[in-house]
Amino acid sequence: MSATKAQPRVKEAYHKLVVPSLMKERNYTSVMAVPRLTKIVVNMGIGEATQNIKLLDAAMEELGRITGQRPATRRAKKSIAAFRLREGMPIAATVTLRGDRMYEFLDRLFNVALPRVRDFRGVPTNAFDGRGNYTLGLKDQILFPEIDYAKVDKLRGMNVTFVTTARTDEESKALLAHLGMPFRNQ
Repeated sequence: MSATKAQPRVKEAYHKLVVPSLMKERNYTSVMAVPRLTKIVVNMGIGEATQNIKLLDAAMEELGRITGQRPATRRAKKSIAAFRLREGMPIAATVTLRGDRMYEFLDRLFNVALPRVRDFRGVPTNAFDGRGNYTLGLKDQILFPEIDYAKVDKLRGMNVTFVTTARTDEESKALLAHLGMPFRNQ
């Protein structure tokens, strides 16, 4: 007998609660018309890595600990002399989360990390790109409990992009709000 793995609770809630409520609220005729989250991309730019490559290693280790997946290194596409940047130099780390890992990260972000932000009043509602995707900027990595504060050498920000199948920003906002995104009241 094989043991079945439990689904992440946000994924379960999406199928049992979010889909029916969005179908009723937005008058979708089919379950397949309801927007869904396809992937979450977490990107951490490390500009100082041009002078000290060890900073990139530390950032990649922290990003891997936060997401539960090994990050990919992103390299410069062009040389920029003013920044002492040469084409092909590693300057960022990125992780693309899909499936169960995506929902686990979403759960930890909404319920653990964002409430730890000082004076948190919600995330801004103007960060949609016009195609139903949302990008959230975080100022530092110590919001996540996986990061040991004593071992952090430098605070680094990151961008978290939620890629959805929604056609408009309104559909995407409704989806993310139902999933638990704490939007700012305006």
